[in-house]
Amino acid sequence: MIDLRGGNSVTNPDFPHAPQEWTREEAASKAAEDGLHVDSGHWEVVRALQEFYSRHEDSRINSRELHDALEERFHSNGGMKYLYKLLPGGPVTQGCRLAGLEPPAGSVDKGFGSVQ
Repeated sequence: MIDLRGGNSVTNPDFPHAPQEWTREEAASKAAEDGLHVDSGHWEVVRALQEFYSRHEDSRINSRELHDALEERFHSNGGMKYLYKLLPGGPVTQGCRLAGLEPPAGSVDKGFGSVQ
């Protein structure tokens, strides 16, 4: 699991809950490898994932809980339909990859936010 203690707020205040070793540049590079052109929507998902993980750093991340949290957080944008447009590799799996986080167990299941 990625160590989130202390966050990354010193090096990037726009991502206060980022894992210590995470950088926006590395995330953009990973996105480019996936054929994505990141925009503000992608960064908002990355921040949401990093914040969720920071709030749950003392417990095991539950795939369903994370999926539901993303659905709720982005409901006004269209929920999962919107998230799959941004992250066609799956909002949980591909999103965690860009956010520098380990996807929760079971998240590679096609029904749980991943199509990889």
